[in-house]
Amino acid sequence: MKKTLIMGAALLVMSGATLKAQEEMARPILKNNIKLASDLMTPEALWAMGRIGGYAASPDGKQIVYNVAYYSVKENKSHHVLYIINADGTGQKLLTTSAKSETDAAWIEDGKRIAFITGGQIWSMLPDGTDRRQMTNDETGIDAFKFSPDGKHVVLVKQIPFHESIKENPDDLPKATGRLVTDLNYRHWDEYVETIPHPFVADVTDGKISEGIDIMKDEPYECPVKPFGGIEQIDWSPDSKSIAYTSRKKAGVEYMISTDTDIYLYNIGTKTTTNLCKPEGYVEPSIDPTKTMKTQSVNAPENLKNNPGYDQNPQFSPDGKQIAWLSMARNGYESDRQRLCCYNIEKGEKSYLTEDFDSNVDEFCWAANSKTLYFIGVWHGTENLYSTNLKGIVSLHTNFQADFGSIQMLGNTNQILAERHSYTEPADLYVITPGMKSNPKSVVDEVPAGIAKSMGIKQLTSENKHILDQLGKPSVRKRWVKTTDGKQMLYWVILPPNFDENKKYPTLLFCEGGPQSPVSQFWSYRWNFMIMASHGYVIVAPNRHGLPGFGSEWCEEISGDWTGQCMDDYLTAIDDAADNLPYVDKDRLGAVGASFGGFSVYYLAGHHDKRFKCFIAHDGAFNLESMYTDTEEVWFSNWEYDDAFWNKDQTADAKKTYDNSPHRFVDKWDTPILCIHGEKDYRINYNQGMGAFNAARLRGIPAELLIFPDENHWVLKPQNGILWQRTFFNWLDRWLK
Repeated sequence: MKKTLIMGAALLVMSGATLKAQEEMARPILKNNIKLASDLMTPEALWAMGRIGGYAASPDGKQIVYNVAYYSVKENKSHHVLYIINADGTGQKLLTTSAKSETDAAWIEDGKRIAFITGGQIWSMLPDGTDRRQMTNDETGIDAFKFSPDGKHVVLVKQIPFHESIKENPDDLPKATGRLVTDLNYRHWDEYVETIPHPFVADVTDGKISEGIDIMKDEPYECPVKPFGGIEQIDWSPDSKSIAYTSRKKAGVEYMISTDTDIYLYNIGTKTTTNLCKPEGYVEPSIDPTKTMKTQSVNAPENLKNNPGYDQNPQFSPDGKQIAWLSMARNGYESDRQRLCCYNIEKGEKSYLTEDFDSNVDEFCWAANSKTLYFIGVWHGTENLYSTNLKGIVSLHTNFQADFGSIQMLGNTNQILAERHSYTEPADLYVITPGMKSNPKSVVDEVPAGIAKSMGIKQLTSENKHILDQLGKPSVRKRWVKTTDGKQMLYWVILPPNFDENKKYPTLLFCEGGPQSPVSQFWSYRWNFMIMASHGYVIVAPNRHGLPGFGSEWCEEISGDWTGQCMDDYLTAIDDAADNLPYVDKDRLGAVGASFGGFSVYYLAGHHDKRFKCFIAHDGAFNLESMYTDTEEVWFSNWEYDDAFWNKDQTADAKKTYDNSPHRFVDKWDTPILCIHGEKDYRINYNQGMGAFNAARLRGIPAELLIFPDENHWVLKPQNGILWQRTFFNWLDRWLK
């Protein structure tokens, strides 16, 4: 039987099968209570999980609206929906019922309505999901927004054309695909840079939002800063008269070699802008773009007061007297210790509040009293909640073998709304009542019974309980070992579900990326330790030299020494596990890793003395000379390598780095290797993975190459994710089982 659809003036006749297919594509992708075939995690079960994203508490702290993404492997797409829940964990309700994704929820009109983005426009609705109204009709589309406290204005983040590095093609050649590149910064992360985001201030009148005024008009700079910056890089003053925003006001070569991102204060009345990080009239010292900035004058002690490093994510204090932000001291060092900076607006003075916390501040928020700031920081492989007062005295408030993510105050209460996850638990929302205080470096190995109650922490959501309840849960152990330089190193041991102490298991050495990213209690939808353990593998995950959470000296030892102590640490960890953990089968060891972890795998392939039976490297650097000019973030190569490879006056560290590039040791490769890479990875170009695979095959070594034409440094599409997992475990099982 046929059905007819009238679309405008046209009459379309469609078969029932065609209509069914159209309806299938139009339906929302929602959580369903799937029944698993076994109690072991599979790729399909992993991709069936809902992923909690952004969230916002109502002004009175009584309700939370939050985002969840669901994925359809069959349709190869995601669907983002909004839920609302009471702050006591009751009354959960799905607000999204259409096939269009809804994101970026925020409370407006003193909590009477919720604003959100769908179809590139801002809409609003009542907290029960009814009375939906479109607030914008913007031709460009809205990436993000933030309403002023008085509700009269809103910052809109929109894309504007950018042709500083890639020239616009002639109008009479509309189908031309070529790009004329005239300067650096022509591509970044996974895109050719032909648009950049700008903040616009728009008026709100009778529920409608104007097009807005570009507060960075005619400035060829980004705000928020690509590739990961969002609305957290912009904030309104409590009196709604000023906007603090983040920008790196550089272009071309200067942009590519620098991490100098500043905080700016824009007055919406006078339309004037002040740089809060630099003094008026500041002139940056001359910089050699082919050398590290470690020893250049821009980072000389007398110049560090000018905030030459990465400054981002400003937040006004509730009383409007101060602005806090995340701050790195040195230019060119993207992994510098991230501190909490506080700027006194009246005095024009900056102070740093976490100098006694020798690790990174990752997220923060102001308490209602404007005298306390809460923050998330990493120490000894966990991300927990801390606080500091304006005098820089730091206290610890949670003590879990888990990671907390983003945080915010629960409306006008003294409680904190937070996201938490671990190796065995995907993200859920929690409410924390701060109480416990102790030395920030005294995180215990195990959480004592009843400590959750004494800390005043309550779990609000259980997004994936229907899946997790069907799965066997791995166990996680902490182990310390002495390194070859006489220090102590923590490594995590993740054991399979239904673990048997009397059995021997194939074991994987996990090599972390970054190179300065913590091996804390992360939950990943690709590098997921629960699924690895569920496939019958023990995982050894070292917190090697070069990772935060063990002091700055430990963290910074890796720069200029990619193939020294950190590689010894990897081998120390796997040797300790093989020699002292009876369930580790030393004859069935593999090494896996991504990014710097992939580089580590390529290097270990030529230096492992037959410890390993197979390798997997994802998006790893293989040829460091090629990597120097291939990457779109030259500051990274300059800081880590010291010099361009052609400089004749190279430092000793630079010479060591290039001399020890993995491609120089292919003659020693003797072990099967799987190489994985995305063609849209502009951070570490796909030629690196192809070069490693080609070299292995030319050497006669068993090898495979999994290459994704449409993925970047990550793998984001559902069917590609399933293919990644299947290929990963097929390779391991082939050589280790």
